[in-house]
Amino acid sequence: MERFRKRFILIASALIVTQLGGTLGFILIDHYPPFDAFYMTLITISTVGYGEVHPLSHAGRIFNSFLIFFGVTIMLLAVGGMTQGIIELELNQYFGKRRIKKMIDRLQGHYIVCGFGRVGRGAAAELQRAGVPFLVVDRSEDRVEWAMKMGMLAVLADATDDQTLVDAGVQRAKGLIATLQSDADNLFVILSAKAIKPALQVSARIASEQSEKKMRLAGADYVFAPYDMTGNRMAQVMLKPHVSQFLDFTTKGMGLNVGIEQVRVPATSELTSKTLQQMQIRRDLGVIVLAIRKSDGRMLFNPPADAEIEGGDYLIAMGETENLNKLAQMLTEVQP
Repeated sequence: MERFRKRFILIASALIVTQLGGTLGFILIDHYPPFDAFYMTLITISTVGYGEVHPLSHAGRIFNSFLIFFGVTIMLLAVGGMTQGIIELELNQYFGKRRIKKMIDRLQGHYIVCGFGRVGRGAAAELQRAGVPFLVVDRSEDRVEWAMKMGMLAVLADATDDQTLVDAGVQRAKGLIATLQSDADNLFVILSAKAIKPALQVSARIASEQSEKKMRLAGADYVFAPYDMTGNRMAQVMLKPHVSQFLDFTTKGMGLNVGIEQVRVPATSELTSKTLQQMQIRRDLGVIVLAIRKSDGRMLFNPPADAEIEGGDYLIAMGETENLNKLAQMLTEVQP
């Protein structure tokens, strides 16, 4: 698109300069009235050939000969360049859409980000940082182009359309993040997505607190009010600056290769029925277990050393990314 825009500007500039030069030439050489000079230049470079508007002097005909040669050449180049540009644009869009469709069809267990505004960009950036597959859907061409420049898979479509969700592979998706501009649009997206795949995890953005109940009734698993959260965070950073700095380090990776992850314990893991003390996670991996989310939904904060893990539990652990990956690999080892 940018290449086509530059080509169009170059062609338009060349035509304007030629038209302006011809008009000034007829005015100065044969004293044509401005409009007659403009008209004479126009019919000359467009090869219409109606004849001379006013009789030309010898000098005027010499000038007109050069105008015919250069003007017609530029006109032909302009027509050819525009035709080539349009064909290239159509072909790029056609093959680009086919390539994107193939990439979407290959997605499995991905996330769909509906809307690429301020909140959507933040969500997409975090998914990109985590290295998980996701797709951005937005009806703004500029936003879709922005997402693609950031290396994200994005499509220009209306997320509130059921067919768009089907084309985005919502049946194969793991979750959907609704960050459209209005609560009504987000509500519609949630209803459509849940109707297609009831088990889909959905996270929604709301502009007003009154919409939270409606979003949850529609099937949203998680609901966030960005403005309320921002205000709360601004106050917290003033009251507890060191706590806020610590959270930034662990959630945004600001200066430290440290993060907080949830690691699932499969039922087939060889570490099931073992205690944290027996596993020696902190000694061997340098990973701290902050909490254990039990399979029945209970959350065990700051678990003691004799806390026993079971299949289906989630360990909420903090440590370096490499060590967290080692923990996940260790937990997936199957019992002999």
